[in-house]
Amino acid sequence: MLIRKLFKFENAHIVRNCSSERCRSSIHGHSYRVEVLLEANALDHGQMVYDFGLMKGTIRDVVDAFDHAVCFWDKDDAEYIRLCKQFSTRWIAMPVSPSAEQFARMFFVIIDALLQQTVMANGEADVTLHSIIAHETDTGYAQAFRADAVNERMGIIRLKDVVFSEQCQAEWKDPEMYKKLLAGSHFSNPPVPRQVEI
Repeated sequence: MLIRKLFKFENAHIVRNCSSERCRSSIHGHSYRVEVLLEANALDHGQMVYDFGLMKGTIRDVVDAFDHAVCFWDKDDAEYIRLCKQFSTRWIAMPVSPSAEQFARMFFVIIDALLQQTVMANGEADVTLHSIIAHETDTGYAQAFRADAVNERMGIIRLKDVVFSEQCQAEWKDPEMYKKLLAGSHFSNPPVPRQVEI
């Protein structure tokens, strides 16, 4: 079974080397919608694949870091990167271009790691990340699956190469969350009292 959680954020970027002159030459923004699709072959004690409320924690914090931020490819012009950092407290450096395709892949890599490092507490079984859909516009989106996230021909995305500004990190519920993720620390879902025994 699949479930889907939708997140929204506003973000600015330049997509270098793309075919559209406006997109490759001018900083511009989009109202993004990111869909996180999870799958499982069993349901938890609440008869859910994964409680939507749990996705309002670290997953939402990661996605929300992109809201009102500027994203740039870490291989872009050094002066452009310097100015992005100087004039925006909210920025994210990416090891790939900030296209819809790469957003989908990058969110897959980060959210997949978060899920793998989360200790489940309510009978969740084999919950995995199915795919990420990143809507850049009302008519255009990219969908990334596991094979895409690790496809070296599309560019390598390592967690340590995605850099969040201090301001983005400060606004997380746990400002140390990404450092913990990089260190392989576990995240624990809250324990749930059983009200009905099956």
